[in-house]
Amino acid sequence: MLCCKWIPPHPCQYNLAKNGCSARPLPSSGDYLQQSLVPTMHYQKSLPRLPIPNLEDTMRRFLAAKRPLLSDHQFRTTEKIAQDFLNGVGRELHKELVAKDKINNHTSYISGPWLDMYLKNRKSLLHFNIFGLLPPDPKTEYNQHLVRATNLLCSTLRYMKTLRAGLLEPNVLHFQPYGAQMVDAYPLDMSQYHRVFNTTRIPGQGRDELFTNEKGHHVRVMRNGNMYVFAVVDRDGNLLKPTEIQAHLNYILTDLTPAPAFPIGILTSENRDVWAELRDKLVNCGNTDNLRLVDSAACCLCLDDASMKKGDDMLHSLLLANGCNRWLDKSFSLHVSKSGEAGICMEHSWGDGMTMTDILGKIYKDSTEQPQVHPGSVAAAVDSASAVHQLQFNLDSVLKNGIKKANDNFDLHVSQLSIDFMIFGKGGKETMKKNNLSPDSMAQLAFQMGFLRMRGQTVPTSEPCSMARFKHGRLELIPSRDQHSVQQLKAMLYQCSRYHRQLVNEASMGEFNIFVPIICDTINAKKGEEILFNILEQPSKINSISQLHF
Repeated sequence: MLCCKWIPPHPCQYNLAKNGCSARPLPSSGDYLQQSLVPTMHYQKSLPRLPIPNLEDTMRRFLAAKRPLLSDHQFRTTEKIAQDFLNGVGRELHKELVAKDKINNHTSYISGPWLDMYLKNRKSLLHFNIFGLLPPDPKTEYNQHLVRATNLLCSTLRYMKTLRAGLLEPNVLHFQPYGAQMVDAYPLDMSQYHRVFNTTRIPGQGRDELFTNEKGHHVRVMRNGNMYVFAVVDRDGNLLKPTEIQAHLNYILTDLTPAPAFPIGILTSENRDVWAELRDKLVNCGNTDNLRLVDSAACCLCLDDASMKKGDDMLHSLLLANGCNRWLDKSFSLHVSKSGEAGICMEHSWGDGMTMTDILGKIYKDSTEQPQVHPGSVAAAVDSASAVHQLQFNLDSVLKNGIKKANDNFDLHVSQLSIDFMIFGKGGKETMKKNNLSPDSMAQLAFQMGFLRMRGQTVPTSEPCSMARFKHGRLELIPSRDQHSVQQLKAMLYQCSRYHRQLVNEASMGEFNIFVPIICDTINAKKGEEILFNILEQPSKINSISQLHF
C-alpha cells in the first residue's frame, strides 16, 4: 500500500505528451468519463523495470522480520541457516535469477510466478477474492434499487469505453503537490487494465487460465440465482442508451422466474480442480454457448432482492449472500441490494486491489456526479423481453450432486467467517498526520495490540504494498510485525511509525525480494530446495499466519 495522495495528472504533462506524440482529435461523445490529451498507456514503455535487490539485503530483511517472532535459541538457528544459504547455494540461485531477468526484459521477474501463485492454487476463490463496499449515493433518493444499479452499470460501461479509446488519464502518483513541473511524481503501471473487462478465470486441472474476449458486447446480470444477458454495445461501438439499460434491468427485477433448484453460480466457490471437472461436465451436457456468454460478458451485475441492515450483517450479506447469486470467476462483479447498498467482488489473479480501487473510485464518482438516470426517469419503451436473454443450463445427476456439495462447502466456509467492525470517533488519519504519525503504521500496531490482547501472543503478519511504479510490478508483502515490545509501545510510537514508513518505501521501490518461488523454478537444485525449505519452516510459522490488510 502506498501512503500518498492520488492527484490527477497535471496539465503540464499534456505539453510533454504533445512533444512526444501527435495530438489527437477528441471525440465529442458523451459516452466517455474523461477525454485525456495524454493517451492512457503513454508512459507504459518508459516505466522502469523492477530491480532485484542484493542477496545480502534480502537476508538482512528476512532476519529482521523473524527476530520479533523467535526465541533467542530459535533465532540463532534461523540465523545460521540463512547464513549458510547466503554463502552457499543462495549465490548460485541469485545469479540464475539475475540471468533469467535479463533475458525477459519485457516484464518483471515476479510477474509470471506471481500469476502462477494464484492460478495454480486449488483452494476456493473465497480465500483470495477481494471484496469491498461502495459508499451510498450522497443523494438519498438515488439509492433506489433500479436507479442505483442502472447508474453504476452505465458508469462502468462509460469507463470501459473511455479506457479502450485511450482517453483515460494515465495514472501518475504525486508524493508532493505539483507545481510547474512533475516533481517527485511517478507514472504507474497500467498493464493490468486490459483484463478488467470481458475477462473470466477459467478453472483447469492443476492450473486455471485467464480468458479475455473484448468482442463480447453484452453484460451478464444475476438475480435470484438466475442469469440474464443483453447487448450494451452496438456494431458501431455506441453504448446502449441509459433509459434502455434501465428498462432491461427493470424487466429483470420484475421477472417472476423462481430461483433455480440447482444454481450453477455456487460452483465457482468450489475447490478449483472440483470446479474444473464439473465445468467440463457442463460442456459435455450441451452448455457451451451459455458458458461462452458467461465468460465473455463485459462485466457482471448481481442484483440482490434482500434489503440490508446496517452493520456486519450488511457486509456479510452484500459481499457473499448465499453464494448462488455470485460468479466468483469474473474479473469483477458489481453487487447492488434492494435497499441500494453496493459492493464489488474482484478475482485477484489478474490484478491487484490498488487497480480496482482506482477503477471503482472513477465509476463511483461518475455515477454520483453525472447520473445517467434519475428517480423520475421513465424507462425507454423497448421490447426487453426480446432483448434480454435468460440462460438455461442442462444439468445431469452428477452436476446436481456437485451443486449440492458446493452449497454445503460454501455454508461451511461462511460459518467460519466472522465479520465485525466498529467506528472510532475520537480521531482519525488527519489527527495522526498532525502529530507526524503514519496512519497506516498506527493501524498495523492496533492489529497487533488487538490480537495480543485477545490471544496473549503475536503472530507473523504481512501487509500488501503496490509496486506499480515498475513495469508489471504487482505487489510486495511488508512484514509489519517489528521487534518493539508492547511494554515500550507508548514510548516507541514515533519510532515504529518511522520504521513502518521505511518498510513501505523500501517495498514500493522494489528493494524487497520475492525470490523463493522464482529461483526454485529456475534451478531444480535439490540442495537449494532443502535449504529454502529449512529457512521457511522455522518456528516463526508455529502460529497461524494472519494477513492483515488496511
